[in-house]
Amino acid sequence: MARRGKRGLSDDDKALWNRVAATATPMDRSGAPKITEDTPSKKPTLGPKPTTTANRLPAFRVGEKASFNQGPVNHAPSLSVQLAHAPVRMDHGTHKRMTRGKLKPEGRIDLHGMTLSEAHPALISFIFHSHEMERRLVLVITGKGKDRDSGGPIPIRRGILKHQIPNWLTSPPLGAMILDIREAHQRHGGAGAYYVYLKRKR
Repeated sequence: MARRGKRGLSDDDKALWNRVAATATPMDRSGAPKITEDTPSKKPTLGPKPTTTANRLPAFRVGEKASFNQGPVNHAPSLSVQLAHAPVRMDHGTHKRMTRGKLKPEGRIDLHGMTLSEAHPALISFIFHSHEMERRLVLVITGKGKDRDSGGPIPIRRGILKHQIPNWLTSPPLGAMILDIREAHQRHGGAGAYYVYLKRKR
C-alpha cells in the first residue's frame, strides 16, 4: 500500500472548487458592522448578574480571623415561651387563676432525679390514677435540670426530663386525658414544675 503524502487538494479538486465558487452569489455585507481592533466584540451574558461589591463577603485569607460582625443568632424559642404562647384550651378565667398560682393542685408527683425510663411509667400511672379520681389540676415536678452544655457546636439542652414531659403529656396514652399544660407559678415550683389540667371523666 502506497504511503499517503501530505493532505491537500489535487489539481482536479482545485478546478472543481473554482467552478463551484464561480456559481455562488456573495452575501450582502454592506449593512454589517465593521470589526476593528478598537471595537471589542460583545460577549453574551449568561446566568444572573454578578453580585455587587456591597453583597460580597470581604476578602479572607486562610488563618485570618473574621473581622465582620455576624449579627445576632436567632435561636428557637424556649420551652417556657412555647407553653406560655400555646392556645388556651380551658376556661379562660380558670386558666388565669391557675397561671397566677391561685389554684391549689389536687395532686402532685415528683420526678426530680429520675431517669427517663423511670419517670415515664411513673407519670403514666400518676395521670391515670388522677383522672380516675376526677382530679382537675395536678402538679408534675421535674426540676430545672443541670446545665451540661460545654459550648460545643451542638447545644445540649438543660433539663432533659423537663423537656420530655410535655411530649409525654400530649402523646398517647396521656394526651386524651389532658386539657392544658402550663409552667407552674413560682409558689408551686416555677420553671421546675408543670400544671397539668385534666379533662373531666366521661
